[in-house]
Order: sequence, then C-alpha cells, then structure tokens
Amino acid sequence: MGSQGKEWEGLATAKEIAKKLNISYQLVNYYTNIGLFNVSANKGNCRLYNYNQILERFQKIRDLKRRGYSLKVIRDELID
Repeated sequence: MGSQGKEWEGLATAKEIAKKLNISYQLVNYYTNIGLFNVSANKGNCRLYNYNQILERFQKIRDLKRRGYSLKVIRDELID
C-alpha cells in the first residue's frame, strides 16, 4: 500500500490480495461475499483486507477443500 500511513499498514486491496495469492480477483470477491474473507477497512470505494489474516484463512480453506469439504461446510462449521 506504499507510504499511505500507519493506519493502512498491512492492508491490501482485493486486486493486491489476488495477485499475491495467485488467484483471481473474482475469487477474492466471491469469498468475501460468502463470508470466508473479512474486510478489515474501507477506504472510499475500496475494500481493504489484512493480508496476513487473508493468507492464513486462504491456506486453511485450500487445505480443507483438498480434504473434500465444501465451501458451505468450511464457512458454516470449520472457520472460526
């Protein structure tokens, strides 16, 4: 996020998250819309995410999907 001040430190846009995780921007938005990813802040018309939290959450989701869990089960029962 550059030098935009401490309040935005560690935060990233959906596009930045997608690029860092090598996933689509649409997947970031989808996971947000179904409650798997949490928005940390809004800046104007832009949702910002805590990159470290999203990375940890994405790794957990990916692992659970590989074990055969559906996104609904992951969201409803397995994500804290």
